Amino acid sequence: MNRFEIVAREDYSDVTFMLEVLHPMMARAANPGQFVIVMSHAEGERIPLTIADFDRAKGTITLVIQAVGKSTMEMQATCHVGGVLHGLAGPMGIPSHLSDARKAICVGGGLGVAPVFPQARAFKQNEAYVIGVLGFRNKDLIFWEDKFRSICDELIICTDDGSAGIKGFVTDGIDLALKHHQDIDEVIAIGPPMMMKASADATRAAGIKTMVSLNPIMVDGTGMCGGCRVKVGEEVRFACVDGPDFDGHAVDFDDLMVRLRRYREEERIATERWSETCRMRATAVEPIEMPDIG
Repeated sequence: MNRFEIVAREDYSDVTFMLEVLHPMMARAANPGQFVIVMSHAEGERIPLTIADFDRAKGTITLVIQAVGKSTMEMQATCHVGGVLHGLAGPMGIPSHLSDARKAICVGGGLGVAPVFPQARAFKQNEAYVIGVLGFRNKDLIFWEDKFRSICDELIICTDDGSAGIKGFVTDGIDLALKHHQDIDEVIAIGPPMMMKASADATRAAGIKTMVSLNPIMVDGTGMCGGCRVKVGEEVRFACVDGPDFDGHAVDFDDLMVRLRRYREEERIATERWSETCRMRATAVEPIEMPDIG
């Protein structure tokens, strides 16, 4: 059996954590924008996760995960340094196209901050002027600020409550960047669907190329199941083999958000069942030793 060893872990909040996994072959093959299919154990669900970073010299890939459902909550509880992932397939998807943009805005919202990092770094390595716009609910949820400052020419932090950076959403950061830079060639936006939709709307009037990374429900990751189909313009595309990057101005985000809610009830039941099992294990009563009365 393959052993995909977890060599580093860092927790960024109560629900967000990072795993660094040893996989030299994948680290050599990975490119910005690609994803992997992960199984934490033999009976686990196959879940798609965007590659947040890769280090060819160390032979590692980095995954940033949000524990929001049964499988990711299980990974948060069981995946630790020295442990292994049962399955790790990839890299999958079409790598992000590195355009000849001379000035780009890279936008990340919440968990989307992680997968937009390798794209921002690729732009910088291509000698572009890079403006990072990162959005979080509050200052306690901020992560990777130092990593972005190391590769961005400008960095705009946005928080919903104003506890760090500017008060507002990533669209406020985009507006601020566009106000000071009339020569933006391209915008990359990764995050929740509503955030990506708002980011595309913010650039639509100016006609600025805006790419987004879609996260529909995915099963096999090879285009066979059709579960990850999305509407882009007049076409139906499959995020796993045609994406995950698409023209944000052409994506039907309303359809995407409806599809993402399709199995919400099943997800709720699975999470509750797993949580209840964990509580039962934690509160199991030890056998009582009977006194020796012989």
